[in-house]
Amino acid sequence: MTGLMVEQSEVTELGLKNDRLFMLVDNDGQFISQRTLPKMGQLKASLDTNTLSITTPDNRQLTAELDEITRPINSIHIWQDSVDAFVANDNINLWLSDFLQTPVKLVRYNFSKPRASDPEFSRPNDTVSFADGFPLLLTNKSSLDDLNDRLDNPVSMECFRPNLVVENAPAYAEDNWKSIQIGTHHFDLVKPCSRCVMTTLDPTTGIKRNDGEPLKTLSTYRKNEFGICFGVNLIPRSSGTISVGDPVTIVTMSK
Repeated sequence: MTGLMVEQSEVTELGLKNDRLFMLVDNDGQFISQRTLPKMGQLKASLDTNTLSITTPDNRQLTAELDEITRPINSIHIWQDSVDAFVANDNINLWLSDFLQTPVKLVRYNFSKPRASDPEFSRPNDTVSFADGFPLLLTNKSSLDDLNDRLDNPVSMECFRPNLVVENAPAYAEDNWKSIQIGTHHFDLVKPCSRCVMTTLDPTTGIKRNDGEPLKTLSTYRKNEFGICFGVNLIPRSSGTISVGDPVTIVTMSK
């Protein structure tokens, strides 16, 4: 749904606390995102202790207690992964289905049956939430500035849905970082982030741009073995709180 800005967050092994612990699936248990259902971008979600709230553009609000999302559901599908989760009560699912005009179910992450992150780029026992593949996504403001210099109509960083944004580093310097420290907490940079049609959606309306940007321009100079890349995927190696303004230290770089 719409991204949320926070001034600080606890870091867990799954990424930022509460990030991507809820998801929509279809009747077959297949995950749904704005790639196929752009209208999701019009919904705003917030979590207050044990209450999940979802708000529409006309300020209608769904409020769901977490004890209303406790029915076990087996084998929901995220790309090539099948995981167990908890599914919301029917009244919640019907409310969301009505707004989105397609049958959906709201599911919640099952911490007792964690999902493994991609073993090709991870250590044994590394886990991930309902994110595409890794706990965190980092982007660089200078990289966005460089991209926008190539575009007729600049885009915002929200188009790339990062968890972390660094400033005061050269454009695309993040390509060569292998591990970093944010404040006192360590992170491994494990894989460039390949980008998709999500980047072409307006981050507040969910409406797709007609010109294919910024993906079209990125494809001319940011394409590699992983695809069209912008930003890097991270795995936390320590837990604790990080805040806007924390210093970022490059610990190791690729050779």
